[in-house]
Parts: sequence; structure tokens; C-alpha cells
Amino acid sequence: MITLAIIAITCIVSFMAFNNVRLMNDLILWPPAITRNREYHRLVTYGVVHADFNHLLFNMLTLFFFGRSMEGFYTARLGMLGFALFYIVALVVSILPTYLKNRRNPNYRSLGASGAVSAVLFAYILLAPWSRIIVFVVPMPAIVYAVLYLGYSIYMDRRAQDNVNHSAHLWGAAFGVAFTLLLRPEVFSYFLSQLAQPRF
Repeated sequence: MITLAIIAITCIVSFMAFNNVRLMNDLILWPPAITRNREYHRLVTYGVVHADFNHLLFNMLTLFFFGRSMEGFYTARLGMLGFALFYIVALVVSILPTYLKNRRNPNYRSLGASGAVSAVLFAYILLAPWSRIIVFVVPMPAIVYAVLYLGYSIYMDRRAQDNVNHSAHLWGAAFGVAFTLLLRPEVFSYFLSQLAQPRF
């Protein structure tokens, strides 16, 4: 139910912000507001607003399919709100490098749940690397998608020629893996044993 609650809150707030510029400006990651005014809530609230419907749909569909699987994993080890804790910390961790890099840049803004969703997705890939996922109607093993996703994100982050925060994707993915292994170190050996048994 936590996954569905996160999706519901994100959708409701995002739809409200689509038609409310003031609400969008109050929630979006705008570094000077944090640096000067100590509006630390923006390190989380940027994740409940999105640029447009397609941005929202892609993130929430990904969260729906993979969040439900991972919710049980974290709930079993951290309690009822374990997945919510994981997701919120992922939002903060994935955006911190971006904030620190742009903390004095009044022209920089970032929004969307992609960093936290990447954390969920990569935590899932640790547990089921050969599971089949659908990417733009193309089925592929999750581990193959992970490699392609990381390569693309690194390449686009270095180019810095679009309006997508690829850094948040990378840090979110890293956090998802690190947090999961910190919580259950034996997952690493399980992941390696799964890699040794490819299933296409």
C-alpha cells in the first residue's frame, strides 16, 4: 500500500502543479531557496512534481511495477514504513550532488521522481537480474537494461545538452544498490550467483 500511496500523492500534487505556477515554484528544487532561505523541504518535494504528463506517467508506471516487489523486501526488514523511508532518502541522496553543484545558480531547477525511481529499479535488479522487463515495447533482461541505462546516463550527463538530470538517475541507482546491500549484505553473493546462471 505504501507504493500506491506514493503514486497517489505524486500524481495528485503533480496534476495540481501543472496548472498552478506558484505551487510548482514552492516545491521544485531551486538551489538558492535552500541555500539562502533554508527551504530544505525542496530536497524531497521536487520529487512530487513533474514537467508534464509523460514525465509523470513514465516514473509512476516504473514505480508501480517495481515498487510493489521492493516494498515487501524493505517492510520485512525495516517495518511498515520501511519502503517509504527508502524512497524519501533516495529522493534526497539522488539530488544532493546536483544541489551542491548548483547551490549558487539562480537559473537552475530540477523536478521529478526519477532519482528515487532509479533507486527502486536498481534495488530490484539486484534481486532479479534476469527477470524480463519491457522497455519501450522491447523485452530484455533487467541486467541488460541496467547496463544500457547506466551507459546512456553517464554519456548524457557528460554532454549536458538536454534538460534531464541524468546525475540524479545515476546517484539514485547507486543509492538503491548501496542501501540494499547495507541492509542485506548477502544479497551481493546472491546477485553474483544469479549472474552466473543467465536466463534469456
